[in-house]
Amino acid sequence: MIKRKQRIAMCDLGKLSAEDADTAAKNRVGGRDLNLFRVMMNHPRLTRRWTVFAGHVLQKQTVPPRERELLILRIGWLNQSEYEWAQHVEIARRSGVSEAEIERVRQGPGAADWDAHDAALLQAVDDLFERSVVSDATWAALASGYSTEQMMDVVFTVGQYNLVSWALNSFGVPLDDFLPGAKADK
Repeated sequence: MIKRKQRIAMCDLGKLSAEDADTAAKNRVGGRDLNLFRVMMNHPRLTRRWTVFAGHVLQKQTVPPRERELLILRIGWLNQSEYEWAQHVEIARRSGVSEAEIERVRQGPGAADWDAHDAALLQAVDDLFERSVVSDATWAALASGYSTEQMMDVVFTVGQYNLVSWALNSFGVPLDDFLPGAKADK
């Protein structure tokens, strides 16, 4: 992963208005203020609106959690987003992605041992990243087992986490203290 320089400072959450403090509190994970949100709260109106969509993609969509995490890990890896990768490795493990699969995500859809469906999921990410469209072959492979809503959620998942990776990389959001590799950054 490419190390990025922090460009936007962490927001002092103790100095937020009541409405903005409520927004920050709603985005705590396990009682923690993640560095992503400590940076994003420099623009609370954007954060309030973005988190509605992000919440759908992360928690309310139709793609099963394990498959969602394969999509997220792949786009995070392609964007070389250290923060995205580190956060979602942890989430992927809890969602049933094995250590071997996490390592294979780096190699992409052509890596040995993917079943046809998982390879198609990863290929959809690569298609979108490289050409901004899911190829006909990849679409057909996924659509043979996915509903229209799931197909839409695949595209929006990749798009959401592509956007987030861009933001994390451009803002230089540092790893949260609890993530592997964070101590080495200090």
